[in-house]
Amino acid sequence: MTDTATQPILLQTASPDKQIYFLSDFHLGAPDYEASLIREKKILQFLDSIEGRTAELFILGDMFDFWYEYKQVVPKNYVRLLGRLAAIADHGTRIHFFVGNHDMWMNNYFEKELGIQVYFQEQTFRSGDKSFYVAHGDGLGPGDKGYKFLKKIFRSKCCNWLFGKLHPDWGIGLANYFSRKSRAKTGTADDTWMGEQQEWLVIHSRDILRRTHFDYFVYGHRHYPIQLDLTASEGQQPGGSQYINLGDWITNFTYASFDGTKMQLHKWDI
Repeated sequence: MTDTATQPILLQTASPDKQIYFLSDFHLGAPDYEASLIREKKILQFLDSIEGRTAELFILGDMFDFWYEYKQVVPKNYVRLLGRLAAIADHGTRIHFFVGNHDMWMNNYFEKELGIQVYFQEQTFRSGDKSFYVAHGDGLGPGDKGYKFLKKIFRSKCCNWLFGKLHPDWGIGLANYFSRKSRAKTGTADDTWMGEQQEWLVIHSRDILRRTHFDYFVYGHRHYPIQLDLTASEGQQPGGSQYINLGDWITNFTYASFDGTKMQLHKWDI
């Protein structure tokens, strides 16, 4: 885990006219090309709507249902979104991307070609007088030891190298097959709220909060959009720290914005 005592990354000062936006879990490519393309175009419409009003842009992982960067090859789809993100970065808006469990095999394509800062672990930020703890969310908190073990294997240099030896048609096809199998097995589990005492990202956030104060804990991964006051149930001043899960862009189409004073969760509806 990132040392929460290290210096946070300084963000632009946000305002109602220039806000910081947070999105997560597009899962482009799922369940098929046609449905993914409709979703991709909806994301572009949202990005159009905040053009000129964005101080910083955060995407908290699982942008793709699967992503792998071969040395000379990247997946051929998603050019509309990738081109738009490159244009946003070229115009001076800083974009932060957190690697998710579905797109963990990033190399340097986003940073070199698109101008997007990539993070492989949780990170801390500050904008004005507000502090942020940001992560995709997979593998954090108690339990799920099996997944945490597999995550170490999948993210290892050895596993990455071995997968890269597969022809892209075989490698990407195989990964998409297992992604569909995994989704069929888990169903809508990520869309269901388990309660504060069972939600491992809430438990993780409260554990950190006992040691280090953050105004906002922001995650993706869980697909359940919620904004929760963490301090009220801890006997502290209400509103002192908030847990925010961004939901997804499959069924919820939710995002969060920070205007320099407060963070709010929204639903994009056109």
